[in-house]
Amino acid sequence: MTADNRVTISRPEDILGFIPHALGLWPKESLVAITMRGQTLGATLRLDLPPERSERVLAGYSRRIGEYLEADPDADGVLLAIFSDDGWDDDGVMRGHLRLLEALDPVLAHRGVALRDAWFIGSDYWRSAFCTDLECCPLPGRPVDQILDSRLNAEMVFRGSNVRKSPRLLGPGDQPVHDPEFMRVEAAVLEELLRRWRSRKAFAEMLDVWTWVLDSSCRGEFDGEAAAFLRASLRVPAWRDAVVVLAAAGKAVACGGAEAFGFFDHADDGEGDEEDALVIPPGLRSPSPAVAGKPTEAEDLSVLRYGDVLLGLYPENPDWNRLTSLDQVLASLSRHGGGEARAAALTIRGWIQWCRGSGSFADELLSHAEGEHQGYRLAELLAEVVRRGTVCGWAKSKSSAWRKFGGEVA
Repeated sequence: MTADNRVTISRPEDILGFIPHALGLWPKESLVAITMRGQTLGATLRLDLPPERSERVLAGYSRRIGEYLEADPDADGVLLAIFSDDGWDDDGVMRGHLRLLEALDPVLAHRGVALRDAWFIGSDYWRSAFCTDLECCPLPGRPVDQILDSRLNAEMVFRGSNVRKSPRLLGPGDQPVHDPEFMRVEAAVLEELLRRWRSRKAFAEMLDVWTWVLDSSCRGEFDGEAAAFLRASLRVPAWRDAVVVLAAAGKAVACGGAEAFGFFDHADDGEGDEEDALVIPPGLRSPSPAVAGKPTEAEDLSVLRYGDVLLGLYPENPDWNRLTSLDQVLASLSRHGGGEARAAALTIRGWIQWCRGSGSFADELLSHAEGEHQGYRLAELLAEVVRRGTVCGWAKSKSSAWRKFGGEVA
C-alpha cells in the first residue's frame, strides 16, 4: 500500500506555507512558480530573481521561466511567489516586482497557462501582488507569522518536514575528522585499486560492493577499513562515475557505459585472475558473487552513456531509493576525512540535489567540493551546469521527478 501524501490547500497562507517544505528551505531573493492542473498543484520551480529590471533582462528571464514550465505540459495555470526583502519600507516591493509579473504575462499567455495568483513575501510581511484593498491587504503587508502558523505548515511539521532558514546542508557535524593514520590506509587502498581499475573482474566486484552497501541496512555505518575502501573507490574517476550510474540506472547500464568508454583492457575477457581480485574488507563482503558486467546483445551501447545519466536523460525513471541511500552513504564517508575523496562525495551529493531540483543545495555542496580539492573537474563542470540554471532532465517530467509530500520540485 502506498502512503497518501496528498495535502489540502484552502488559503493563500497554505500555499505559501507549502513552498518552503517543497523546496526544503525558505527562499531568499527568489521567484517560485507552482504549476496547476485544474485544482491540483503540479511542479515547483525556484529561480534566483534577476539582478536587474531592464526590459532586456526581464524579457530573457521570462522566456527562461516559460521554457521551464513547458516541462509540465498538462499545466493550465501557475501560481507565482516572489520572495524578497527589497522595498517593504516604502512599498517599493509592489513597484519593483510588478514589472516582472507584467513581463511574464505574455509568455504565460502564449503557452496557454493562466496566472492564477501571485504574492510577495519578505522576512516580516507578505501580500497579494494584485490586491489594492487596504482593509484586506494593509501596508506594508500581513505578518509572515500567518504563513508560519497556517494549518498546512503545522501538518508538514507534524509529518517530520523541517525548513532550513538558508540554503545550507552542511553543519558543524559534517566536518571531516583529521586522522593521518586513516588517510594513510586510504592511500594504500587507492594504490591497489589503481592497479586493477581496468579489469572487468575488479570493476564488477566494486559494483557489487556498492550495490550491497546501497541496498543494505548498514548504510552510513562503516569501520575505518570499509570507509577507506569506499572512499578510495571514489578517487578512481571511472569507478566514481560508475557508482553514480549504478545508483541511478543499475549495474547493466554502469557496465555498458564502461564498455562504451573503453575502460577495460582489450585483452580482458572478464574472467580475470587472482591478481585482479579486489581485497574487500570483511564489513563490505556481499553474499552474492561478483559477475563480470558485460551488457547483453539486446542492450544498445549508444544509450548506455554516462553523460545521459548525469544529465538526467536516461533512464526514464531513476532509482530514487538508491540515490537517497547513496546520499546518506556519501554524507558519512565525507566525514571520515578530507581531500579528494571528500570532494568526490560532496560533488555526487550536489549532483543528487540538482537531480531533485534543488539548485541552491547543489550549489552549496559543489562549492564545498571545489574548496576541498582545488580544480576538482567534475565539481567544476556540474557547478557550471547548475549556475546556468539548467534543470535536470528527470526534474522536468512529472513522471520521473523526485517527489516530496506528493509534489514535484523542478
